[in-house]
Amino acid sequence: MNMSNMKVIATNKKARFDYEILETYEAGIVLTGPEVKSVKAGQISLKESFATVRGEEVFLTNAHISPYKQAAQVEQEPTRSRKLLLKKSEIKSLIGKSQTQGLTLIPIQVYLKRGFVKVEIGLGRGKKKHDKRQTIKQKDVKRDIEREMRGKERS
Repeated sequence: MNMSNMKVIATNKKARFDYEILETYEAGIVLTGPEVKSVKAGQISLKESFATVRGEEVFLTNAHISPYKQAAQVEQEPTRSRKLLLKKSEIKSLIGKSQTQGLTLIPIQVYLKRGFVKVEIGLGRGKKKHDKRQTIKQKDVKRDIEREMRGKERS
């Protein structure tokens, strides 16, 4: 993905820890005007959120977008389901893979691309406890190596 014309707004830090991400998709998201303002101000949380397929549509569920303070107080639920915009071929692929292989759709990050709010969703398989331990071990080793390298640079 070309990072030069992107501004990351929110990431789901637990996504890559709890799931082994096999494929990623870029999706548009249907938002109201005040929701777009809130998202651009960074008022979105992907914690506890997931994507679901209903019929031939994909929805982002449980993503929390705080109400925009300057907007007229139109009552809007912060965690309502929001439609994700994908190509028909991508949706058909997702339907097939999520049903047959028991995979989950997880939002990985929300970002701005050329002024539009986009969501990166990943098709993932839940990690087992020992896989998570392995991930932690790899992170620790990498951190130790970087610490050693910085120590050698100073001396």
